[in-house]
Amino acid sequence: MSRSLIVGPWGSLAALVVLTGAAQAAIFPDQIGPYQKSAPKTIGIPDQPLNDEYGLEETEAAEFASPANKHFSAVGWRLHDSTGALALFQFRRPPGAVSADLAQLAVRTSDGVIFAFGNYVFQLTGDYPDPSSLTIFYSQLAKLENSPLPAVSTFLPKDGLVTNSERYILGPVSLQRFEPSIPPSVAGFRMGAEAQFGKYQTPNGLLNLIIFNYPTPSMAREQAAEFQKIPGAVVKRTGPLVVATVNPPDKDAAERLLGKINYQANVTLNEANPQSEVKGFAKMILNIFVLAGLVLALCVVGGIGFAGYRIMSRKMWQKEDTPSMIVLGIDNTRSPKSKPLDSAS
Repeated sequence: MSRSLIVGPWGSLAALVVLTGAAQAAIFPDQIGPYQKSAPKTIGIPDQPLNDEYGLEETEAAEFASPANKHFSAVGWRLHDSTGALALFQFRRPPGAVSADLAQLAVRTSDGVIFAFGNYVFQLTGDYPDPSSLTIFYSQLAKLENSPLPAVSTFLPKDGLVTNSERYILGPVSLQRFEPSIPPSVAGFRMGAEAQFGKYQTPNGLLNLIIFNYPTPSMAREQAAEFQKIPGAVVKRTGPLVVATVNPPDKDAAERLLGKINYQANVTLNEANPQSEVKGFAKMILNIFVLAGLVLALCVVGGIGFAGYRIMSRKMWQKEDTPSMIVLGIDNTRSPKSKPLDSAS
């Protein structure tokens, strides 16, 4: 987000205006479907460190009204990428929200919807537009980044998962907010790690589970040893994943839950098949013979055609002089009329 430094007698007031304008950058167009936008409103940005870690770039809030006297309020957040939008969507999603089919990441609240599209997160309340109008709105979004979501966000087992308890962890700030029992130095964000957090209901209370994804299995193996040093931690490594829960209320439930998480890599090997090589060589030889047969057939047909043409031309155009063949009378015998060369001359 842009910030400016202004000095002078009106510096404090001007700086406040500039910071307010940074939170009101244009995200929404002047019209969405039949709805017209009114003047944008001031929007606060609570928990600035967390939003900075998510990659928040611009925000905007506005009111929309239609000629049919329908209204809705809209708040939009633009982030650096779709992963940051996933994290912000999970953070802003209320506990009682239910899934909605408006987008891949969308929930319905008591007064509207919250959903993510690419690197944007939107919250609409009131008589919000239909999906067809929103589709046109999506095409007008500036700096849209719509890369696939991280795979680790789908690795949490569904059985026992508390609805809307998931939180995506991008760095030390979000880790401190949602799972402070794990130190950032153990998490190893410097290695490019990211994590998915969730709460599970057990007979003895809530269990916090977190899955860290590392670039390579060797990195995960090294960090798993550090996780095991945390007092009360139950840790499992599978592939590039490290799964952990700290001081679970039910250790048996924790073991069963960790046992459900297994990383499976899909590897495709392009190995040469000896039988296919033999078949390919035999097919090549067959194609060579077929090609040679076609060339020979074309030569025979061409020769017959040319001979037929010559015969027909002699019968039909006998008056015309048939061009004779030019023969060079060159032989090794000397003509009788030729005189031998005088050796004296």
